[in-house]
Amino acid sequence: MSDTGGSGISLEVMTEKGQLRDFLGLTHQVYASDPVWIAPLNFMQREKFSPANHFFEHARWRAWVAYRQGRPVGRITAQIDEMHLSQHDDGAGYFGMFEAQEDPEVVAALFGAAENWLRQEGMRRVRGPFNLHVNDEVGLLVDGFSTPPYVLMGHARPWYGAAVEEQGYAPVKDLLAYHVRPDFEAPRVMIKLAQRVSDRVVVRPVRRKHLAEDAALMRDIFNDAWQDNWGFVPLEEAEWEETVTTLAKLMPDDYIQIAEYDGEPVAFIVALPNLNEAARDLKGKLLPFGWLKLLWRLKVRHPKTARVPLMGVRQSFQHSRMGPTLAFMVIDAVRKALHGRGVKDVEMGWILEDNEGMRNIIETIGGEAYKRYRVYEKEL
Repeated sequence: MSDTGGSGISLEVMTEKGQLRDFLGLTHQVYASDPVWIAPLNFMQREKFSPANHFFEHARWRAWVAYRQGRPVGRITAQIDEMHLSQHDDGAGYFGMFEAQEDPEVVAALFGAAENWLRQEGMRRVRGPFNLHVNDEVGLLVDGFSTPPYVLMGHARPWYGAAVEEQGYAPVKDLLAYHVRPDFEAPRVMIKLAQRVSDRVVVRPVRRKHLAEDAALMRDIFNDAWQDNWGFVPLEEAEWEETVTTLAKLMPDDYIQIAEYDGEPVAFIVALPNLNEAARDLKGKLLPFGWLKLLWRLKVRHPKTARVPLMGVRQSFQHSRMGPTLAFMVIDAVRKALHGRGVKDVEMGWILEDNEGMRNIIETIGGEAYKRYRVYEKEL
């Protein structure tokens, strides 16, 4: 435990179960008065910090809980991802999982601890929030506070952005989440383009009997499609296979669609049932009967909302007419699957604000940007 200069605030490095409990439980205090916040499932949050988390095979990290008079009042993490450093060689570490009561001293103490540790570990700058890495929850919500967060997307208090900037951070990248209705009317031009290549392009759902093979195909497409994007870190094989295996238990096969061009896999899309809708009243708990409610809502009733977190088209097609055509075809295939199960609203994101190609495709089918997330950076 460390005292922060007589302010009455103490910081503890998270090393014990009790500290983890305080770390995870803090959000219930911070958002107690927020009517749209949805508590993430406790077991999913604990898994982030499990030694079994494959992220820690190529990353080192530290987490802190801030206390005042023995009561948790804030939290933060700092991470160093060796895969990011080998990809970009920019000396950047991450901060993440930031939550706090509205108290400048608490915020300053938390960011000071994270920055000092990253500096001691040889980092030259700090970037975030990443919860815990760039292929997880990214960015701080700065616009769109009036609607609930979708699965694996963050929420925030409206004052967080200003508080981060007061610690010397500057915005480095904005990310957008789009709202799309799955009953959209496809533009004629996109329909015609798809029809022209219908003899060469087949769009199919993931094959449950060949799940590992299809997971590897999607990972290969993603790592090719996204390699020039800001902050890109490749999907790691073991982590991705585990993710796909877990998702396959929660969703129909046709929520994942793969496009093949002349038999070669060239594009894919993943849609997730909005777990937050199904878990909204569970307060993060699955015991004693929460897991039964959750399974029934996912498997029998089916959530009426969904999120598209991943999509990719191989780079060799991105700068030709085939790029948007393939993107439209996988979007349309998953749209039909969602609409067929009564899904009324879909979130697509996150999308880089400067990714004009993808934004144009989404806006062409009626998508509206309704949430904005911001990544900040500071020189150490």
